[in-house]
Amino acid sequence: MSNFPDLLARRLRHDPGQPFVTYYDDGTGERTELSVTTYANWVAKTANLLVDELMLNPGDVLALRLPTHWLGPVFVGAAWSAGLRIADGASDERPDVVVVGPDARTQTPAGGEVLACSLAPFATRFAEQLPEDVHDFGLLWPGQGDVFVPVEAVELGDAAPAPGRVLTDLDPADEPARELLRDLVAGTGSLVLVGGTAT
Repeated sequence: MSNFPDLLARRLRHDPGQPFVTYYDDGTGERTELSVTTYANWVAKTANLLVDELMLNPGDVLALRLPTHWLGPVFVGAAWSAGLRIADGASDERPDVVVVGPDARTQTPAGGEVLACSLAPFATRFAEQLPEDVHDFGLLWPGQGDVFVPVEAVELGDAAPAPGRVLTDLDPADEPARELLRDLVAGTGSLVLVGGTAT
């Protein structure tokens, strides 16, 4: 058995500067690359946001409703670090927090908190004010700590360490993509994500 913080810490010791997530947006031409160190920093800040700002506890449920984007693997890693369960897309289980993109920023699903992402470069805040019951990820993440100390990380099962660069357009929240992320962290590989237009 393995947990994500341990796997990521091992990657940080061995190749901190290696690219780990590279994102291409076919619609806008955006390219974002996160090294292992930069990815780990985003994961720590996002996990701190989920725990300290949104008051989530191990075992709580996070629903990721983002398009394919580099923030997807960040939220997956943060959820695993914080001991959160990631909702299955086919499940009717009520999530404690729903993460949405800009197209859903004015929608407030019944129950739970809503965290909206502009999907703008550098994960900046929305230009317009969001509804009172919707949190702006771009407004909250800069103030979070760069170190996250897991209390009860998610056990991920047996990883199959993966080498090389893997190109995919899979939704990072889907189970096959989550397994791929786990195996890449456990190995020496990196993820190349291709998405559509981010608005």
